[in-house]
Amino acid sequence: MKLNKIPQIKYADSNQFFLLAGPCAIEGEEMALKIAEKVVSITDKLGIPYVFKGSFKKANRSRLDSFTGIGDEKALKILEKVSQTFKVPTVTDIHEVFDAEMAAAYVDVLQIPAFLVRQTDLVVAAAKTGKVINLKKGQFMSPESMQHAVKKVQETGNNQVMLTDRGTMFGYQDMIVDFRGIPTMKQFAPVVLDVTHSLQQPNQLSGVTGGRPDMIETIARAGIAAGVDGIFIETHFDPTNAKSDGANMLNINYLENLLKNLKQIKETINYINQ
Repeated sequence: MKLNKIPQIKYADSNQFFLLAGPCAIEGEEMALKIAEKVVSITDKLGIPYVFKGSFKKANRSRLDSFTGIGDEKALKILEKVSQTFKVPTVTDIHEVFDAEMAAAYVDVLQIPAFLVRQTDLVVAAAKTGKVINLKKGQFMSPESMQHAVKKVQETGNNQVMLTDRGTMFGYQDMIVDFRGIPTMKQFAPVVLDVTHSLQQPNQLSGVTGGRPDMIETIARAGIAAGVDGIFIETHFDPTNAKSDGANMLNINYLENLLKNLKQIKETINYINQ
């Protein structure tokens, strides 16, 4: 399946994975442009197709005083500026039906959060915009059940859809990636592995989600070996002080080496499959 409405990206190319990466949330214009510039310089060098990721708002928060955003339109305009400045497509997540049309005016890919992927009205509203739709697998859902979410998009007449695995709940405070789900979901749509969210440790007593960033390369390597089409990584220059999900984000200074290693694994797999 080709997701060819996104400029500069050819997802049908099985010889290379693509990358969705950026900060968890748009904290401001300067930080977004700085992160995008760094990632673009790396992906251009390595020949990895790139989509800039940033949430224009964060609706799923543990505590009322958690950061939710800098303002919807302000953040969306920053995403638009990133795309125009660096000539890369962008992706953001939406949470309510009325978000779909608003966000579609600024970004190339609409992402449905894992907790909301069964919300039919939201999925259909996103699909009707004609944008590429990234459906994140619910932490509570089986890989097989994601075919129904895909069909909701396709039955609107939009075939531009991909799936993202972000782990499955394991007890109350941990996430586990079941790599058997990757080939299963690839029967329905291209599959992305959300490496950093798969390493979240939710439901902490503090009300702030924890994480295991030390395991990022391990999970990413396994994903490439299992045949994912794309890798999703949240990254930041200063994860400790990031306003959202800092506990499981990758320090951007480690990104280039990680992508080099993943590319070598992908090239080895390509050679074996020749």
